[in-house]
Amino acid sequence: MYKTLTLLAVCFLMICGCSNASSKVLQTSFEEFKQGPLTQLKADYGTWSAPANNATIDSHYKTGKNCLRILGGTDNIAELALNSPLTKSGNYLTFWAERWTSRSPFKFRIEAFANGKWSEIYNGDQKIKTGRSFLSQVTVGPIDKSIKKLRFIASAPENSGLLIDDITLTKPSPMTLKSVTTVQKVAPAMIGKTTPILQIKVTADGDLEPIDVSSISVSTKGTDKTSDIDKVKLYYTGTRNAFSTNTQFGSSKSPTGNLTFTDTAKLQNGDNYFWVAYDLKPSADLLRKVDASCTSVTVADKKTKPSPASPPIKKRIAIALRDSGDDGSRGYRIPGLATTNKGTIIAVYDIRYNGMGDLPGHIDVGMSRSTDKGQTFEPMKVIMDMGEPHNTNGIGDPTVMVDKTTNTIWVAAVWSHGNRGWHGSRPGMTPDETGQFMLVKSTDDGKTWSKPINITPQIKDPKWYYLLQGPGAGITLRNGTIVFPAQFKDHENMPHSTGIYSTDKGDTWTIGTGAKSNTTEAQVVELNDGSLMLNMRDNRGGFRSVYTTKDMGKTWTAHQTTRSALPEPVCMASLIKFASTKDGDNRDILLFSNPNTKRGRTHITIKASTDQGNTWPEKHQKLIHEPGCAGYSCMTKIDENTVGILYEGGNTALLIFEKFNINEILQD
Repeated sequence: MYKTLTLLAVCFLMICGCSNASSKVLQTSFEEFKQGPLTQLKADYGTWSAPANNATIDSHYKTGKNCLRILGGTDNIAELALNSPLTKSGNYLTFWAERWTSRSPFKFRIEAFANGKWSEIYNGDQKIKTGRSFLSQVTVGPIDKSIKKLRFIASAPENSGLLIDDITLTKPSPMTLKSVTTVQKVAPAMIGKTTPILQIKVTADGDLEPIDVSSISVSTKGTDKTSDIDKVKLYYTGTRNAFSTNTQFGSSKSPTGNLTFTDTAKLQNGDNYFWVAYDLKPSADLLRKVDASCTSVTVADKKTKPSPASPPIKKRIAIALRDSGDDGSRGYRIPGLATTNKGTIIAVYDIRYNGMGDLPGHIDVGMSRSTDKGQTFEPMKVIMDMGEPHNTNGIGDPTVMVDKTTNTIWVAAVWSHGNRGWHGSRPGMTPDETGQFMLVKSTDDGKTWSKPINITPQIKDPKWYYLLQGPGAGITLRNGTIVFPAQFKDHENMPHSTGIYSTDKGDTWTIGTGAKSNTTEAQVVELNDGSLMLNMRDNRGGFRSVYTTKDMGKTWTAHQTTRSALPEPVCMASLIKFASTKDGDNRDILLFSNPNTKRGRTHITIKASTDQGNTWPEKHQKLIHEPGCAGYSCMTKIDENTVGILYEGGNTALLIFEKFNINEILQD
């Protein structure tokens, strides 16, 4: 009676459930319910029910603001009883799902109740993907008209579960073309990585008699210099709105004139995604941009012009500095960036060999060095490695700083000997009790590095649970004092942001008091009056906290912009001073970067303040990366005209380096 649709190319058959409204028996994104535990909730199409502690209406979502979450546990259930039986057979059940952990065990089944008994109609144990964006679209059918109830059964580790959203139950219809549109988001085109430039969205309606795309014509129009492009490619990802190079449409082409890609792609019900992608030459200039347009798409032997041919967005050229798989590491995170007195750019970051998890684990600090203003970087060097056994001797979360009086480069990181990371550290001073505050230095412009130096005894209170650096970048004050942003968890395990400093070129160090409770991952600048501004991640969410000190952190004062001027979804950020000259006038500018939202790490934006951080005008804000990502960033002044930024531009392992002319941000 019941059938489960066959997998296509290790993905589910992605039929969207976007048929004509009259054919929909059920359509919900769970917006009709309030967030909270699910026991029994009624809607116009039926009643959802679940045993206690089995399911909730959750704040995650594919669309809207809610979803159904089946909680972690064994064989937890969410059941739907339809108000009216189906009048005809041949309906399809479609929804999006997200497995909220990669840990075992995991089980997911769907059963239908008809003719007085429950029967399994879907087994998703090996099919639901882990990810932040509901990566699995499931379609089950055709379903017999005798169905009265559906129940979703999941098993998962505690504190995890299964998310479900956008459920439809529809009657299939013959496929027709609805529209062809183009989409572009602000994000760079990257040297060293095949990068999507333009998305072409082909929307079809109907499940029966699928139609084909047989050719797509594109152009590199809008690109500053086509010689920056090595190859133009086209990819098809079905109904998955995430770029992938798994399925290429047609063959790669050189970037000359109008380009027509021919192949056959069978459309699926709903939005289908094609991607114009570029491979850039290593010589592509980081201050230039590329673009693409689509002139026509041939669907069912008829040409259609997209609307528009290309949105008014160009892609800035950048470098994929580190990515999963580079040098045998599964991940890279936590960017730090600085420029030496000789103009050398020093980038530091976590090398997370076994995955994206924080300490404890097999993590070292890596360094990339550029002597040509970021156009190219030397091969990575490991500059902090605490030795065997690696999985219990990780070191990470680096902060980099250049002593401008000596050109000594300092990098601070925290060492976890065993489980002595954020959650495992305890009061005490030894490596067996608590994380250790470690430094390395280079006195030859980053070519070679010292052995790790442990300054924990100088700066940690034995009663504190944990002490570590920024991460990000430190500074040199006008009087030669060198400063690292820092954070500690006090005797009650409450985090505070602060700073550490040295007045003797790094021989000895002093720590300040906590600026504000429940703040972490701060950055620091020196203001014109000699005070220090500490810009802090505030774990309360919503906005950054900003405090100042006139006595090197002995006392702190809330700044007028604290918790009001700089939105943030709880994330690390960057704050630097950028002195420049325009038309003979000296300008003292503060630059700030972070995900410019209150919820979700999206829209990484660089902002400029020309009044010592008192205001951050919208006209001085530049969006550089719109899609969701891990979101950490760090900036540096490269020269009198140029700022560089290293940021986490992917959900997992990608570190991107970009640079900008300062006048692009200071749009007067």
